[in-house]
Amino acid sequence: LLLTDRLLLTVKMKGLVSFSIFLSLLVFVIADEGDEVEAEAEEQPQLQLPYRDRYHIDKTLRLNEKTPSDDYSGVLQRLRKIYHNAIKPMEQAYKYNELRQHEITAYPGRSMNSFQDGEIVSKPMVLFLGPWSVGKSTMVNYLLGLDESIYQLYTGAEPTTSEFTVLMHGSKIRTVEGIVMAADSTRSFSPLEKFGQNFLEKLVGIEFPHKLLERVTIVDTPGIIENRKQQERGYPFNDVCQWFIDRADLIFVVFDPTKLDVGLELEMLFRQLKGRESQIRIILNKADNVATQELMRVYGALFWSLAPLINVTEPPRVYVSSFWPYEYQPDTNQNLFLKEEVSLLEDLNQVIENRLENKIAFIRQHAIRVRIHALLVDRYLQTFKEKMTFFGDPELVFNEILDEPDKFYIFKSILAKTNVSKFDLPNPNVYKDFFGINSINTFKLLSAQCSYMGGCLLEKIERIITHELPTLLGAISAGKNPSLSSCDITGCGETPKNRYRKP
Repeated sequence: LLLTDRLLLTVKMKGLVSFSIFLSLLVFVIADEGDEVEAEAEEQPQLQLPYRDRYHIDKTLRLNEKTPSDDYSGVLQRLRKIYHNAIKPMEQAYKYNELRQHEITAYPGRSMNSFQDGEIVSKPMVLFLGPWSVGKSTMVNYLLGLDESIYQLYTGAEPTTSEFTVLMHGSKIRTVEGIVMAADSTRSFSPLEKFGQNFLEKLVGIEFPHKLLERVTIVDTPGIIENRKQQERGYPFNDVCQWFIDRADLIFVVFDPTKLDVGLELEMLFRQLKGRESQIRIILNKADNVATQELMRVYGALFWSLAPLINVTEPPRVYVSSFWPYEYQPDTNQNLFLKEEVSLLEDLNQVIENRLENKIAFIRQHAIRVRIHALLVDRYLQTFKEKMTFFGDPELVFNEILDEPDKFYIFKSILAKTNVSKFDLPNPNVYKDFFGINSINTFKLLSAQCSYMGGCLLEKIERIITHELPTLLGAISAGKNPSLSSCDITGCGETPKNRYRKP
């Protein structure tokens, strides 16, 4: 009996040992097969989506045309002289730039023979705005063909762009620091120095020899972040955005189907865009990532979110597509997306073609603002002189005029006596701040701003608004290229006639 029990125990122990050996071999075989599968996966190249054809970009933007661009140096020189002869003296006499809105860059001490004059000769600016990681930088890379290039803008699913990136044309590829851009008087970015050194560290320029950049300047901005702690950027972000918005010829506000919510920072951005609806183009990017039925719902949700922010009869144009270099996802509206992309490129090309007309219109609009400001300061000064008595307190009298401008018909008299639209008048509260730092006694009446040789400032600025700039605009629209010699006698800065010399 004892022998039988020992034999059974030996058989059981051998069985356990054999089963343990079997399990060990099984684990080894599975691990070995897994290593082989991983090795095969490493040996096989990863599949990459095919690149999209760029022919429609080159054709629509005319990037392959070898015809030389028109020489508009004569027109730009004429615009510079109009500005320095008729607009800038009025700006300086009534301290328009201290009103802190829509000022044109002027560099003190520069001669009229300088090569460039800041914003007057600057190229059209295309500005990209929107939430983070919606494809702004990817879209810039796509338009310029920088994909898979070492010079492409960095992109990613996380917030990647923390700088204001200005892409400009240059003979070679190089990076320009923000402090250099602000110090260079040949560029139009000198006023950005007022936003502080912290901002200049977040400003970078990239010069690139690209045909599109010969005709436009592209600005990529940091994504809008609704997290309150992340909004502490160290510089006035909204003020910087306003500076670029005021100077942009075309503004792309980019969204994607996953970021349609509107927070405080995005709401503030659309407040800054008020009055610039004609320049705004809304882009619903990454549209091929959602099904057709879901895309219709996303499109409706986008308008629902933006409706309270855009209080205009005609909403901005919305483009629905996927702006990146790879082919559209299968089973999507590929033809629709391509047509939308071509329409956007035509919009961009229209801005390029109309750059001179837009520049002339911008100068004229600025001249109208300067004229209105001078008329208002003149009216404040006239009223102060009329109400001031020998025993009156100047400060109390003028503060009463500032607090109740309607009582003294400050703004109504401007509308009644001059050709000014009520929609162009600034907010009366602006002049409380303006006269808070500029004493009313430092200004002269417009009737006293005249000289025998140069004429009156008001007459000169009204002449360019009503005659010279519209005539120049009409000549450009008619396909002519006016030369500098076609300027009027005093409108373009030539030496005026001596009124006392006999012919």
